[in-house]
Amino acid sequence: MASSVVLETNLSGLTLQRRGKVRDVYDLGQHLLIVATDRISAFDYVLGSGIPDKGKVLTQMSAFWFEMIAAKGMTAHHLVSIDVKDFPKECQPHRDVLRGRSMLVRKTEPLPVECVARGFLSGSGLKDYNKTGAVCGHALPAGLVDSSRLPKPIFTPATKAESGHDENISEEQAAEVLGKDLAAKLRDLTLAIYAMGVAHAETKGIIIADTKFEFGIDKGEVVLIDEVLTPDSSRFWPKDKYAPGRAQPSYDKQFVRDYLEEIKWNKQPPVPSLPAEVISRTRDKYIEAFRVLSGRELAL
Repeated sequence: MASSVVLETNLSGLTLQRRGKVRDVYDLGQHLLIVATDRISAFDYVLGSGIPDKGKVLTQMSAFWFEMIAAKGMTAHHLVSIDVKDFPKECQPHRDVLRGRSMLVRKTEPLPVECVARGFLSGSGLKDYNKTGAVCGHALPAGLVDSSRLPKPIFTPATKAESGHDENISEEQAAEVLGKDLAAKLRDLTLAIYAMGVAHAETKGIIIADTKFEFGIDKGEVVLIDEVLTPDSSRFWPKDKYAPGRAQPSYDKQFVRDYLEEIKWNKQPPVPSLPAEVISRTRDKYIEAFRVLSGRELAL
């Protein structure tokens, strides 16, 4: 049974720091509280409908990957707990809305670059390739098609936009923003975490075509922040249905994007709402992705 949709939180007694496209972030002093709502964005706009339990999938999926990354000693991350019992006392009156969809995290100084890893040609990478034969400065072989597997995964950073469109940049441009050494460290971490996720997902029959990570700095240390390998930040394709030369069936919000293309929305306000069937099937996709990848049932 689907839960009610949480489109926005207004938690009395807590200081709202900001609202992102999907997350409401509260400042708790030493920590932040990140609440994943059920908002869904596509083509840089938050849509008029939410997807029930989507925020719970994002939170619990991220927690699964953070645990795996920590167990492998890959990098520090910002997650303290997703168990409301561990949250400060001022959060406890809101435990019903927070349960399953919120993370208590350490504060960091977020870095101003999205760290994207691509193993397949899709999305903006496909558009760039079709125009230039390259993606973010990476020259690629001729003759690749929609969803082609790349010769090897590539690091394709992007500028971060809180609202509006993230823009792909080259590694050289990322180095100008971050400094050469830090940019190289983020590239290596991005590709390593992506490779770990790809290897795990492969055993579950899922292809992770691409994904994006965010990093911050805390006391001079690079820290993995935000969400990790979720259906919002990644393209998940069923391995048994993979066939290059076309768009792939997916476990992520590509289903919503496809619907919006079908209705020929001009990608300008007013934003459309989604029909009940698209909402229901998208929810099912998200929950299935969580169940298959984590081997866990979603805590509702």
